[in-house]
Amino acid sequence: MPVFTQPVPRDLRAKLFELNWAFVLLIVLTGCIGILMLYSVAGGAWDPWAIRHATRFGAGFLVMLVVAMVPPRIWMSLAYPAYLGALFLLIMVELFGATAMGAQRWIDIGPLRMQPSEIMKIALVLALARYYHDLPPEKVSTPGGMIVPILAIALPFGLIAKQPDLGTAVLTGATGAVMVFLAGLSWKVIVPGLVAGVVGGVAFLRYGLEEYQRARVMTFLNPENDPLGAGYHIMQSKIALGSGGLTGKGYMQGTQSHLNFLPEKQTDFIFTMLGEEFGFVGGIAVLVLYALILGHCLMTAMACRSVFLRLVTMGVTTTFALYVFINAAMVMGLVPVVGVPLPMISYGGSVMFTVLIGLGLILGAHIHRAAEPPKGAGLFG
Repeated sequence: MPVFTQPVPRDLRAKLFELNWAFVLLIVLTGCIGILMLYSVAGGAWDPWAIRHATRFGAGFLVMLVVAMVPPRIWMSLAYPAYLGALFLLIMVELFGATAMGAQRWIDIGPLRMQPSEIMKIALVLALARYYHDLPPEKVSTPGGMIVPILAIALPFGLIAKQPDLGTAVLTGATGAVMVFLAGLSWKVIVPGLVAGVVGGVAFLRYGLEEYQRARVMTFLNPENDPLGAGYHIMQSKIALGSGGLTGKGYMQGTQSHLNFLPEKQTDFIFTMLGEEFGFVGGIAVLVLYALILGHCLMTAMACRSVFLRLVTMGVTTTFALYVFINAAMVMGLVPVVGVPLPMISYGGSVMFTVLIGLGLILGAHIHRAAEPPKGAGLFG
């Protein structure tokens, strides 16, 4: 007996017709904004960032459509192998990973350099969704039902934090925690868990941070203490955002960015550059575009009848929302600088493919939203 029963579209043409094309259009618009901004970063040149971003977005877009066409039972069957594979790659990073900018986050496979922590974000979502699909609801809050998800979240969190990549580790852990909550965790477990989390977080901030990470936290609290050192990034970001005013200085006319006062403007601080060139209006327009994408994600999640698809959609939505929130808050000085990119706008291949694969899963969930697995069915029925 198959995991998912009718009604579902039966052929490729029907599935393409069932795609949420308004959602696809929003994704394309966001990717185009990224291309335009990276063209501006290079001073009106396609090379080195804009052309590569456009190529990666085009390839990722095709992968997204392929992912959307794959039946949910296939993703269920791949959930645990994907998680174990991503965990293996994280261990390989620890043993043989490539180091850049003081961090060991990448692994070279032939001519390709990949960041396994990005793969883990999707793999963890699939694995937890599969686990809770098979777990009876009354066991969600039992010790036996909680040990597997806790370990599934803790292992990659520890490996990613050790690279060190605190921003990605926090994002991965937060996504996992939200999925556990949405699976139906009892408040009798949530409240003590929150207390333990706060205590553990304080202890981690006190004893678990690298020196440069601790410096970032202190800089966040008072960036003016070291305006030419640790506080330089956020000070320049605030200056650039403020100089943009209401409507900005104009496309490719940003002074802070084009005179190289603004660091990492092609990646972490691209939203700052956008705010300088298009002002408050441009920044709000991009945030509204992201809000519309998130709205479509949430509507898809609410329409899904199966636990697996609902949790996959909410897991990907949480990850996407955290990307946007952390990056925007970071460049405004509302949270410490942690190196989280702006999805589909910042330069970066691993993040681009991770985001588009996740959005492909949501598109697929929209197609199969009316499908419901037989009660008590496992992977093979």
